[in-house]
Amino acid sequence: MKTPKGIAYLLVMSVFLVFSSCQKEESEFIDETDPDTITANSTLANLLVRSSQNAGDFDDLIDGSSCVSINLPVTVIANGQEVTVENEDDIEIVEDIFDQFPNDEDTLEIQFPITVTLANFTEVEVSSQQELDALIASCENDIEDTISCVDFVYPLTFFTFNSDNEQTNTVTINSSIELYNFLDDLDDDDFVSLQFPVTVIVNGEEVAVNSNQELVTILANANCESNDDPVDTTVFEENLTSGVWYITYYFDDFDETSDFTGYEFTFSTDNTAQATNGSNTVNGTWNLTSSSTPDLDLFFGENDPFDELDEDWDIIEANEDIIRLRDVSGGDGSTDFLTFERTPNNTGNNETINNFIEDFTVGVWYITLFEDSGDDETSDYNGFEFSFFTNGMATGVNGNTTVEGFWTVQEMNGALNVIFNFSNSGSGSPLGELNDDWVVLESSDVIIRLQDEDSGSDPDKLTFEREPNGGNSPNPQELIDIMASGTWFVDSYLDDGDDETEDYLGYNYTFMNNNTVQATNGSQTVNGIWIVSTVGGELNFEFDMDSPINGTDDDEYKVLQFNDTSVTFITRDSSGNIEDTLIIQKN
Repeated sequence: MKTPKGIAYLLVMSVFLVFSSCQKEESEFIDETDPDTITANSTLANLLVRSSQNAGDFDDLIDGSSCVSINLPVTVIANGQEVTVENEDDIEIVEDIFDQFPNDEDTLEIQFPITVTLANFTEVEVSSQQELDALIASCENDIEDTISCVDFVYPLTFFTFNSDNEQTNTVTINSSIELYNFLDDLDDDDFVSLQFPVTVIVNGEEVAVNSNQELVTILANANCESNDDPVDTTVFEENLTSGVWYITYYFDDFDETSDFTGYEFTFSTDNTAQATNGSNTVNGTWNLTSSSTPDLDLFFGENDPFDELDEDWDIIEANEDIIRLRDVSGGDGSTDFLTFERTPNNTGNNETINNFIEDFTVGVWYITLFEDSGDDETSDYNGFEFSFFTNGMATGVNGNTTVEGFWTVQEMNGALNVIFNFSNSGSGSPLGELNDDWVVLESSDVIIRLQDEDSGSDPDKLTFEREPNGGNSPNPQELIDIMASGTWFVDSYLDDGDDETEDYLGYNYTFMNNNTVQATNGSQTVNGIWIVSTVGGELNFEFDMDSPINGTDDDEYKVLQFNDTSVTFITRDSSGNIEDTLIIQKN
């Protein structure tokens, strides 16, 4: 039991008088008054234990708990991609994989067995996710939160006393584990005192401490809350309203950065904004929302293309040199990206990415080659039809089975990279094997050849084509027979990317063997002609309708692909890129 303060003082003075006459001169004594005392159950002892116990928060992205840490290296499957985490920095690789798709459900599988370290530095071998979950549930109930942002400059010196307030020992502590074990071994009747001054490192900054009370205050008030992307609104506003900004990236289904080439953006402290290229000036406004994770609300009027910026943007990165923003549509779930930087992006060349997107999001694709480290596993994807959409969604359909996923394309190190993330990778579907970062070797509207350059000396290879077997010589009669049977409707019509499908709603088309075509909506009948031929090794489709549904007329359609129930026609510009797309479906 703790000695009352008055009695403790008398005891200390008595002990001092007695021992000053009979102990060696070099012995050191501490005034063991109440403010200097550390006992096993004192507030300071508890805070010291919490700041010295094993900090398990650095790998929370992997194990989901701060009360254990996984001994590295460890291998994980992040969104279907295998990653070997050899050090703390490698955890950013997993985070980058999760950040590749803003609207997907991130998944992570740990490859067991693993070894974990508990808060008390005990190591435990874990053989399954169930064992890990049970261990975490147990330790989270048994320990208090670690004060992970605090460390000490070692060595520390403690003096120990017995119940008679006699100094019994001097203990030197050289590490966190030694400090934890020292405090953990204290009995209820043990008394210790810390030699001051000591140096405490709080969030990377050194602080000199001269008393127990100062130490209690620092440890109790340490702010160790983690925030991956903190937004300090004061700093953000200072950065935003100073100097000039340029849009270096704007993505809305396609890369549209070049729409803002040459424009300088300034943001004023009165919440007004301005974009100018010297000859044209566009005025706008900006505001920060008052939520706990503030958004940047921009408004630049209703004229194209500046109306595209009129959104409530999530702030995903912000400092004095760059502001990266994101907006997820509440409609189709598509995601827009907007980046401001201090230096303009003078390349102005987003044609390569946009051409790839246009090709990839038209019609369906089939895997005609998949090699995994030299092993041909193409047959695993027999029967799968793949569709890729401009909102970043993807599907792989095989009969009654549909596997959903996400995809994105970006330019990295001068090359296009396509990234896939298909779900259900753990339920027997082979589509999880596609989840990787693929370099584009060849790209056109009929073939996409990809390679995983991170897969070693024998890189993985993946090829998409328009036909399951890689395509045959075009057969015009086969298409003629298909189109001449049954009636058809316009499923999709894109005119230079503009969706004009609704202009043809309600019309059913009948293609007859005499090369005439008739379309009717029940009250009106429109006549025309159609011809299928072979031109330059491709199927050519000529189509001419009378008013009022002659908007799809074109004498340069190419047949991209067809089957018994669907035909996809395209036109190409002078560079061979897809311009218009017409898809008809059989009723």
